[in-house]
Amino acid sequence: MDGGSLDAYRQLFSAVFSDFYLFERLLGLQLQSLDTQAQKYLQQLQLDHKVQVNQGMLSTLDLSQGQRKRLSLLTAYLEDRPVYLFDEWASDQDPYFREIFYKQILLELKQQGKAVLVISHDDRYFHLADQLIKLEYGQRVD
Repeated sequence: MDGGSLDAYRQLFSAVFSDFYLFERLLGLQLQSLDTQAQKYLQQLQLDHKVQVNQGMLSTLDLSQGQRKRLSLLTAYLEDRPVYLFDEWASDQDPYFREIFYKQILLELKQQGKAVLVISHDDRYFHLADQLIKLEYGQRVD
């Protein structure tokens, strides 16, 4: 695979890792209506009362860890890629928003035709998965 093909392949994925980092600016996004789109998602993520977006700049990052992780999801939404990867995304969420993540957000992404991979220890939500792959000590188990 050459460099151009590899870059094109990378552009298929949007990921939020457990050790994510937030920037004050929404980087790499060229949407004409970026602020409007971001505001829509901030409402859905219940952050619109705390964060505003103006010309791609976030008004604050001074938030709880769970709220900061929701902001990382905002970037993933705006990237609008075909494959989403969430690494222990819900671990920092309160029970209310954890429920929204598993029962609403993931369902909406699936309905949009997105492929969604969720790495999680939340066994009470395993039944919602189309396919479950269980690992123990780095090995797949059935």
